[in-house]
Amino acid sequence: MEEKNIIIICGHYGSGKTNFSINLALSERRMYEKVLLIDMDIVNPYFRSSDYSSALTEKGIDIISPIYAGSTLDIPALSPKIDAALSGGYQKIIIDAGGDDAGATALGTFSSRISGVGYNMLYVANMYRPLADTPEKAAQILKEIEAAARLKVTGIVNNSHLGEYTDIDTINSSVNYIDKLSELTGLPVVYTAVKRQIADESRLDINGLFEIDIHVIPPWKE
Repeated sequence: MEEKNIIIICGHYGSGKTNFSINLALSERRMYEKVLLIDMDIVNPYFRSSDYSSALTEKGIDIISPIYAGSTLDIPALSPKIDAALSGGYQKIIIDAGGDDAGATALGTFSSRISGVGYNMLYVANMYRPLADTPEKAAQILKEIEAAARLKVTGIVNNSHLGEYTDIDTINSSVNYIDKLSELTGLPVVYTAVKRQIADESRLDINGLFEIDIHVIPPWKE
């Protein structure tokens, strides 16, 4: 997959795309000085990357949040800063899009600008989510996201997990699923996201292994 300045992260609700977005931004920050994370999730109030802005800014990552994100003042809206940010100045821009086609609709507002700059759009898949538990269902969600965003997915991220119950078998059991999804869509599997502790303990030998830390904690578990 050709390197691009903009990386969009999309996926089904509960796929873990926000946690992956945060990890990817932190990874890119180790290579680039000017990194921006744009939170475009104005649909889901529980899992937004802007909720972790303090931890990101401490690492030197800029973040653009929806207006009123982190408050209960109003329904969130996209920040006017996004348009200016897409015009240049950053070496890497990570966009955390909202879940499913409903969340991706906001992304479609900027489709012409993003297409002009050049982008990669990664679809985060989790086979353990009920509405995406077959490759066929996941492929259909992907198509719906593309239609809403008016942008094309360029690669797949296997982020199959069961939260705190994830183990090496959880990952291994997802291989056939993700390979079939790749076959159905004609898209490459770019990353397989694995919790760092599991990757270290099991010494997994997986193409595109991407070790992640868990930053996103459901509010009912805090």
